[in-house]
Amino acid sequence: MAPMADLIKRNKKLDIDPNPKKVEGTTSSTEPPSPAKDIAAERANTKWGLKEMHEFLEGGEAKSTEILRLYQSIERDPTLQTRPEHFDLTQKEERQLVAERINQMTKYIEIESYAKFRRRLQLMTVIDPSMGIRILVNLGLFVNCIKGNGTQKQYDFWAKKKEAGHLKQLYGCFGMTELGHGSNVAGCETTAIFDEATDEFIIDTPHIGATKWWIGGAAHSATHTVCYARLIVKDIDYGVKTFVVPLRDSQHNLLPGIAVGDIGAKMGRQGVDNGWIQFTEVRIPRFFMLQRWCKVSRQGNVTLPPLEQLSYISLLEGRVGMAADSYRIGARYTTIALRYAVGRRQFNRDGGEEETQLVNYPLHQRRLFPYLALTYAAAVGTDRLEVEHNQLLANLDKGLATNDKLLLKNTINATKSMFVDSGSLKSTLTWDASDLIAECRQACGGHGYSSYNSFGKTWSDWSVQTTWEGDNNVLAMSAGKTIIKTVQQVLNGRKLKDSSLEFLNDAPTLAKAKKAVIRIREHVDDPDRVLKAVSALIAKFAVDLIPVSHTSMDSIGPQRVILSKLRCHHYLLETFIQRLNDQVKAKSPIREPLEKLLRLYYVSNILSPFIGEFLRFGVVSPKTAIYINATYPQQLCTEVRPFVIGLTDSFEQPDNFIHSLIGKYNGDIYNNYLSAVKTINNPLKTKAPYSETFEAMLNRPSLEERQRFERSKEVEEILSK
Repeated sequence: MAPMADLIKRNKKLDIDPNPKKVEGTTSSTEPPSPAKDIAAERANTKWGLKEMHEFLEGGEAKSTEILRLYQSIERDPTLQTRPEHFDLTQKEERQLVAERINQMTKYIEIESYAKFRRRLQLMTVIDPSMGIRILVNLGLFVNCIKGNGTQKQYDFWAKKKEAGHLKQLYGCFGMTELGHGSNVAGCETTAIFDEATDEFIIDTPHIGATKWWIGGAAHSATHTVCYARLIVKDIDYGVKTFVVPLRDSQHNLLPGIAVGDIGAKMGRQGVDNGWIQFTEVRIPRFFMLQRWCKVSRQGNVTLPPLEQLSYISLLEGRVGMAADSYRIGARYTTIALRYAVGRRQFNRDGGEEETQLVNYPLHQRRLFPYLALTYAAAVGTDRLEVEHNQLLANLDKGLATNDKLLLKNTINATKSMFVDSGSLKSTLTWDASDLIAECRQACGGHGYSSYNSFGKTWSDWSVQTTWEGDNNVLAMSAGKTIIKTVQQVLNGRKLKDSSLEFLNDAPTLAKAKKAVIRIREHVDDPDRVLKAVSALIAKFAVDLIPVSHTSMDSIGPQRVILSKLRCHHYLLETFIQRLNDQVKAKSPIREPLEKLLRLYYVSNILSPFIGEFLRFGVVSPKTAIYINATYPQQLCTEVRPFVIGLTDSFEQPDNFIHSLIGKYNGDIYNNYLSAVKTINNPLKTKAPYSETFEAMLNRPSLEERQRFERSKEVEEILSK
């Protein structure tokens, strides 16, 4: 099928003339710029069907089709769809819009499977993160915490009978972070003291540092919270456990002992009512404690969980989701920046009649193309992460339901590696996505600074991803620590099984190897060899850190972060190679661009950024390192250059999702931009509300007149006599 016909079939809006002479509603005295023509010409060169590429990115036909239908549903929904004027909303107006969208989303959760609704929510979170996080706090944190830490009966009661799982009757928030404790959850100081006489827990905020802080939904929305508090029974502190604590009654009024407030303005996500909570001797029944893992009997006997990590398994879904969000955000902003780079012309580099397209400048390519390649790698990697996470949860539920000890043992092993994988991907990809948005904004010059092109709001909204549900540096250090300990265990003779870290079983051989894995230029073109080089670097690096780790893990914090980043890229590269080999036939039209993107990905995002480490441990030869850093990246950018519009079109994100005036599919950048600006900001309103003040400034009397002419020559003559 021809590319253009394929686009039409995929329900794209091809509302442009490939050779436009005049745009309706505009008059030009000379030939105007025609970015739409440039983009249409590039698009016509796409030699593959978008369907096949999109299925590669999403992992298969079923998921691809579902996502495209959800895009269509969101675009048609008058409440969920985006409009440029949304960028002008005040905090109050944004919160109103978010409330209306939450209400609309609850109508879908009642008629869709949970899996489909979660996918709808994931897509909506990219274009309205405030709405997304307010729903995810209830479903992804409150309800999932009950599911992960509560008994089946507790989950059935709160999520089903009380309908929290359908955003009905109850609206939950997640009371973990405190004013004095964030990443160190085990150090939280809210107390839950068991009163054996009344069979109740007393939830209390003993001092200001224990005030729950940053709690999404607490300020105005939540009726209940899952409270992380120190379990104290018979004066023994058993550490932080989880409790369901009601905050508001059925009239939405605060209950006695509950103090709540709004924490105020933030960098972004103004649509989220983040709040603080203080508890003053709030009594809850003993059965409000979530007791799947840790149990407290009527007599005050405490049973601790077999593996403390299992009580934190509910946090994994958020980390997996944020990694996946990084892919969709990357797709959105590389699409905007590269469409603009094709349509925008500046300076005349070649001496022709027209100025040069930004995309043809080598520096522009080096700035943007590696991010496009990274986005493709993130797409396949996060799809795998989602699948493995869902399988882990299914196995855990099955193992617990059937008391299958072997399945539970294997699942616990998989859980340990999932903590590493989700932590390394969440931290690395959210960092990279933040950099991607900023670089794409700058690559769009002054127009990238306009709110209507969405960079500013999204960057502010996105920034929190690097510090919540696990501060990135803390998550990365934790992942790095596990890698070091795992390598040490392998060196001591233990073999990994049922773990995504099984490649570390080769650590003894890889660590001892003297010869560089990548020695000549041709080696750089072999993805399997590059993957082996990353494996070797992780092994050598970890072995080098083992002696220091015995005395001080903190002293090697920076190195642990590097190990985490390398683990993320190993995971992405391994997945990219495997999917390319398994799903794409040799003669498929998508194979060539994917192979070029794969090489650009690992050269510009792995080999080059970590070249110091590769050289230090002798994994890459010095001569090849110069080639990797100085020559090869631009060559790869030149090879990728013909495909950029097709590669971004293959994300299949519609205009309503892109939500940027300069990033629309039709490429008519200037008319799209100017017409929308004129619609939102009425050009007939030429005077501002403060015009009177401004006019008074401009029309102020002269200095002499304002001084009553008291300093004039005439006065001088009078007063000097």
